[in-house]
Amino acid sequence: MAFSDFKAIPEVQEKFGIRHIENDFIVVEETAGAPSAQFQEELEFSRQHIDVFVSEGARCEAIIFPILREVYKGYAENYALWIKKPITYDETLSGTPDYFISTRSELGMLVVGIPLIMLVEAKKNDFEQGWGQCLAELVAAQKINADLDVPVYGIVSDGTWWQFGCLLGDAFTRNRTSFSVDDLSTLFRAIHAIFKAASETPKQS
Repeated sequence: MAFSDFKAIPEVQEKFGIRHIENDFIVVEETAGAPSAQFQEELEFSRQHIDVFVSEGARCEAIIFPILREVYKGYAENYALWIKKPITYDETLSGTPDYFISTRSELGMLVVGIPLIMLVEAKKNDFEQGWGQCLAELVAAQKINADLDVPVYGIVSDGTWWQFGCLLGDAFTRNRTSFSVDDLSTLFRAIHAIFKAASETPKQS
């Protein structure tokens, strides 16, 4: 069974005993980094001249990855950004997330470090399936991290709307508020909030 076999959150809940909570846990700080004028112009160019929503691939390459990469730049010293990198815990929990962020390994950029902190799925207008798949990935990451006290964060996006969630222990919390690419500064600050929360979590020795 692969991550993509999970079609909705309840399937993952029932299989792994995960509780579901809805609560706004993302703290958006006005002082967090905002997108540069150049980045905003480049993204707007893509949205005006390219059909960025024709497929999941187009959403990933034209919208989702550029935004993730731009925020990630400020954290690259401590974290690694992976694109279509398979992860495996066991036969049930395996597959290829669209993107994920891990702690940077002391062995270099070719090795996935632990803990994994964020997993991102791009879906074309299907958040139900997107979250089923993403939550399964969060469970796998939690088991790979081997520490229930380290939160693992998830993002599901259709390019326009971005939804956030967090798995801590046996509780999955989905942020009630979604963020839109039309308010790019607030979206950036929401992603920054995840990196900040991860950086404040005690790491494994």
